Amino acid sequence: MQLYQLLMPSPVGQLKLIAHEHALVAICWLDDSKTPYAGHDYHEDVSHHILLQAQSELEAYFNQQLETFLVPFSFWQGTSFQKRVWEKLNDIPFGETVSYAWMANAIGQPTAVRAVASAIGHNPLSIIVPCHRVIASNGTLGGFASGLENKKILLNLETNVQK
Repeated sequence: MQLYQLLMPSPVGQLKLIAHEHALVAICWLDDSKTPYAGHDYHEDVSHHILLQAQSELEAYFNQQLETFLVPFSFWQGTSFQKRVWEKLNDIPFGETVSYAWMANAIGQPTAVRAVASAIGHNPLSIIVPCHRVIASNGTLGGFASGLENKKILLNLETNVQK
C-alpha cells in the first residue's frame, strides 16, 4: 500500500503526518525513533487531500479553534487489544483527563492497566486520537511518547479554550 507524508511545524515540534489513499494512519514527531510504519517508503505529497485536511484541522486545534477532528483515520496496524484501547481514547471529552485505570475499566479489563498504558504509548495517531488526555491515577502526567513537556502543552491548550 502506498503511504504519503507531509511535515508540518506545530507548538509541540515538527510533526510527520502519514496517510494512505483514504485515511490518515499516523501522526508522529519528526525526531521520534519509533516512527510507525518504519521501513515503508513514504511519498512526500503536499497536495494529498487527507494530509491537507489533517494539517488544516491540526492548525485549527493548535489555534484553539477546533475541538473535534473530522479527518478520516485508520488504525492500519496494531493488535486487536491496542485498537480497542485506541478507539476508547476517542471517548475522552476535549479538555478532560482520565486515568490509565479508568481506561482499563472502560474496555472491560480492569486488571490490564499496564497493558493499556503500553497500548496508549503506541498510539499511532497522537493528538487526533487523544492519548495525551490519559494521566496517572495519582494525578501526575504519566508518560507521553514525545515527552511530558509536549503533553503539558496539549493539556494546557485544551483547558485554556474559551467556551
